Amino acid sequence: MNKKTFNPNEWLDEEPSISAEPKVDDLKPIPVEQEINELVSRVESAAIDIAPTYSDWRDLGFALADALGENGRGYYQRLSRFYSGYNEQETDRQYDKCLAAKGSGITIKTLFGLAKNAGINISMLKNVVVDEESESPNDDYNDKVVLPCFPDSVYDNLPDLLSNIVSNANSPQDADVLLLGSIVVFSSVLPRIYGIYAGRQVFPNLFLFVSAQASGGKGCLSLCRHLVEPIHNMMLDQGKAEFEQYQMMLAQYVIDKKGKNPVEKPVAPPMRLLIIPANNSATGMFQLLNDNNQRGLIFETEGDTLAQTFKSDYGDYSDGFRKAFHHETISYNRRTDHEYVEMNRPQLSALLSGTPKQINALIPNAENGLFSRFIFYSLTLKNEWMDVFADSGRQTLDERFLIYGRRFFELYKTLSTMTGSCRIVLSENQKSQFNEHFKKTQERYLELCGNDYVGTVRRLGLITFRIAMILTAIRIMDDGVISEERHCTDADFNTALEISNVLVEHACYTFSKLPGTETVKAQNNPKLALFNALPNEFDRPTYLAAAKRLGIIDRTADKQILRFTKAGLISRLSQGNYEKVNNQK
Repeated sequence: MNKKTFNPNEWLDEEPSISAEPKVDDLKPIPVEQEINELVSRVESAAIDIAPTYSDWRDLGFALADALGENGRGYYQRLSRFYSGYNEQETDRQYDKCLAAKGSGITIKTLFGLAKNAGINISMLKNVVVDEESESPNDDYNDKVVLPCFPDSVYDNLPDLLSNIVSNANSPQDADVLLLGSIVVFSSVLPRIYGIYAGRQVFPNLFLFVSAQASGGKGCLSLCRHLVEPIHNMMLDQGKAEFEQYQMMLAQYVIDKKGKNPVEKPVAPPMRLLIIPANNSATGMFQLLNDNNQRGLIFETEGDTLAQTFKSDYGDYSDGFRKAFHHETISYNRRTDHEYVEMNRPQLSALLSGTPKQINALIPNAENGLFSRFIFYSLTLKNEWMDVFADSGRQTLDERFLIYGRRFFELYKTLSTMTGSCRIVLSENQKSQFNEHFKKTQERYLELCGNDYVGTVRRLGLITFRIAMILTAIRIMDDGVISEERHCTDADFNTALEISNVLVEHACYTFSKLPGTETVKAQNNPKLALFNALPNEFDRPTYLAAAKRLGIIDRTADKQILRFTKAGLISRLSQGNYEKVNNQK
């Protein structure tokens, strides 16, 4: 990001201009740390907590980490001491997280904004070098949300193939994207794998949309295509051979017809492929899906390709797309042959990436059923240059991922030729945990986001079950055991739940950005804004201070804290003291 010289006086109320010429010394930039040291001294003199809420405290750490790196730790401790619940070790841990989360997008301008809002005089502090696009601390919370990555425990117990794939990641976000991308492309090529969910037979197929700004890190998704290219190429070769045979038969038919021999005209073979182009007519899309045993994968690194297709007169197959998620019947007419076709159990997977605006183009509003069918993962832009020569070995990433794809191809061939099918099942204890987990998740987001988001939570339950199915199926490569019924291990079950805990937050963030979803934006949903502003442990003065900053009166804040308690979002530690449930400061 470009840098510019920033004058904190711009944050002050306008004063009459001074006609006197400035001194030469006044025009010289003052070192950033000198400015910060002076500001911190003023805060200490006033003995004011300039970051009373968790989000402010977190952003304060990001601001210091961005400007000073490790040298900002001492200032973070000094500024944090005025919080009533200050703990030196906890503050150190938080600063470690801020240092690790490079490229948060929050810069030193946030520190000056927090100080100014707390009543600290920031005049005479000038020429601070800051990011051009820094935001004030009072911006909409959605513009500064730092979304979570999968916990380390997810990566501790993955099947070997997935462990090898994610070992190529260069950041936690990169690992998450590679893991999700791999799971989704594999979901399209697990024949004879199924489970029973809500009394219905379901297959592993998943939809994923990874969003980021341009050059935001989503490019690694293209590697995941290599994981299924051996299968795609095998199907293309099969289709080519069938078409050549058809041409020979057709040529013979023409000869026989001239000889007036009563022969039947050969039928053109189906078009064999796995990866179906999104830019397709509705009939063409459904025909390709039907030609390939009702299975296919849409893989597009520019999400607006599908969005523009849905907007066209010939290519609006969005209804069939939604039906395919639940394997519902899709019917269409082939005009050339006057043929009516039904697909009873379509199994379609989709992997898309693009910018946040491309999500809005694909899913124009919150009521569109496409949203709840997708996994969403939002990447935070990192303002750092990546070493593009870090991995300069003889083997490229493309070659490495093709090797992974050939390994998976062996599992695909084994499943394709097996007798019968393999049902993935959960234990009774896992079923109980699953139901309890999503019951609480639904209660939490019903309270925070309202009824509009409940459908997303409920479909996330199905998505989580499918992820557990996929992990269990890939585990066959580790032990070689194939049977009519395969039980999900506790490790794979817990991994699926931990992944879903992160995905529900990413989906909530994406949902809040959709046109027409004002109910989940901070300015129109104060209870969500209040919850996000609370630290892990807090007392009544803390939540009242947070509420005041959001324009919420004390009586309303007290009632909302009570509702949070009843919904299981927070627990009461003692009189006037609370703690968020399953959330850490």
